[in-house]
Amino acid sequence: MVTEAPGIRRVGRVVGLAGSVAWAVWLGGPLLAGAASVGEAIGQEVQANGASAASQDKIDKLSDDTEVLAAEYRSALQSTRSLEVYNRQLESLIASQEKEVESLNNQIERITEVGREIMPLMLRMIDSLEKFVELDVPFLEEERADRVQQLRDMMDRADVTISEKYRRLLESYQIEYDYGRNIESYSGELTEGGRTRTVDFLRIGRLALLYQTLDGQESGTWNQAERKWEQLGDEYRSAVKQGIRMARKQVAPDLVRIPLPAPEAVQ
Repeated sequence: MVTEAPGIRRVGRVVGLAGSVAWAVWLGGPLLAGAASVGEAIGQEVQANGASAASQDKIDKLSDDTEVLAAEYRSALQSTRSLEVYNRQLESLIASQEKEVESLNNQIERITEVGREIMPLMLRMIDSLEKFVELDVPFLEEERADRVQQLRDMMDRADVTISEKYRRLLESYQIEYDYGRNIESYSGELTEGGRTRTVDFLRIGRLALLYQTLDGQESGTWNQAERKWEQLGDEYRSAVKQGIRMARKQVAPDLVRIPLPAPEAVQ
């Protein structure tokens, strides 16, 4: 029978345990290494997926930004085209206005030239009108003289245009022309022989100017050739009164017998 010393057995157990541990380490090493590799792969996949999601977010954001920029570009392009059309219209408008300004400047120059020429003409026309009123049959003398004076005063006014001055002058000529085509009756003062009386005047165009006192007892006519008043006979009293009433539209028009100057022979 073989016996072992106690010390030898303890050494054997230690060696056996150490071998078991070494064997376990040798067998478990690949398993642990495999597990670590799988975990690392999973971690890398997770990281890759996260990076891919982040990249997709960036791509989506860039796509959205691109769409916004494209829309802004299209809007800017449309605005640019609209501005180009508007600018062309403005250019045409400005060109038209420049032509209009040039035309107005030419008209102003012509108006200035016409003004220099027409002012002396209008002054001569006023002089002629004033002389005509003085030599004409003496009806409405104050009114007609005032009209001429107003025309003369208007010529010196800067706030009245030349066209308005000319219009007013022609209007005065038209009034004088119309006097020769109508009949009129009005009350006024008659100065004759140093005395003044209120009478009714009857004007028949420029053919005759007659008067009759308010009591109807005296009638007379203006002698243009001798430029004086002449008293009429009683046979004209009714005719003059009837003419006055017709001029005032108090009775219907009718034939009346009045004295007229004899026609002059044409030279």
